[in-house]
Amino acid sequence: MAPPTRRHATSLETISVTVPEAAVEAYENAIGSVCATVGIFEANPEGTQWRVEGVKDTGHREDELAAALVLAELTTGVSAPLERASTEAEGWLARTYEAFPEQEVGRRFVVRGTHLPDSKNATRIVLTLDAGVAFGSGEHGSTRGCLRALERVAYRRPRRILDLGCGTGILAMAAAALLHQKVLAVDIEPWSVRVAAQNAKRNQLNRAMTCRLGNGWQTPAIWKAAPFDLVFANILARPLCLMAKDLARYLAPGGTVILAGLLRTQVRMVLAAHRRQGLVLEQELHEGEWSTLILRRPVLPIRKTA
Repeated sequence: MAPPTRRHATSLETISVTVPEAAVEAYENAIGSVCATVGIFEANPEGTQWRVEGVKDTGHREDELAAALVLAELTTGVSAPLERASTEAEGWLARTYEAFPEQEVGRRFVVRGTHLPDSKNATRIVLTLDAGVAFGSGEHGSTRGCLRALERVAYRRPRRILDLGCGTGILAMAAAALLHQKVLAVDIEPWSVRVAAQNAKRNQLNRAMTCRLGNGWQTPAIWKAAPFDLVFANILARPLCLMAKDLARYLAPGGTVILAGLLRTQVRMVLAAHRRQGLVLEQELHEGEWSTLILRRPVLPIRKTA
């Protein structure tokens, strides 16, 4: 009998770091530069610390990894020791699957991983995502808050919709499926744009979603599609403040924006930046320590001329 074939020519190792929310994206990119799949998991119940991990061949691409981690530290100011552990691919996948069960969000949505059996939920919109991409999968408070906020503004029937910083594309997909409108999804990371496009196709929403690489409001595709009736911006508090002026510029009169990625302690700062641009707070939603804001641009009265 021939010896069993090994699935990998070399042994595998799991590499991981534990970082605060603000540093997740930078370290995700660092680990993703040498790992085909990256998993992101809550490291504490408060959701303030996240473990970013991936699996790679032991000892491979070490120089690239070291350089990427240095860049992440310089970008975020967060020093995160790299942890290593020998692993079997099946073991890592099993842990990833366990951390991503099917989740009902709000009244209208259910989010499920590709590892789960097909869901034929007749009362909810099913959004299917790759379980290897746990961040932006519906389990985080900011994502859940955005989905709940979408339900609350759906009656306005917005037609021109933007998901700025789309990540996995979950919010763009939810809006396309619920509102039956086309959605522009933009992200600064090429990896996120690819994942969003793949998820759109997986959920048969690729005809309704346009996924584009871009740097925030400087993206040409955004200029061409503006003004928007609905904008999702699930990013971070400080970038939201910096982009408030551009947001108000490209939001249609009467348009709605859903802001997320901010802690309750950061609400006052974010609100102040957007109120200075004339936007009005309609609702504030909470998911644990995370807040989601629904703001609207007032419809200016028509000036009567003699």
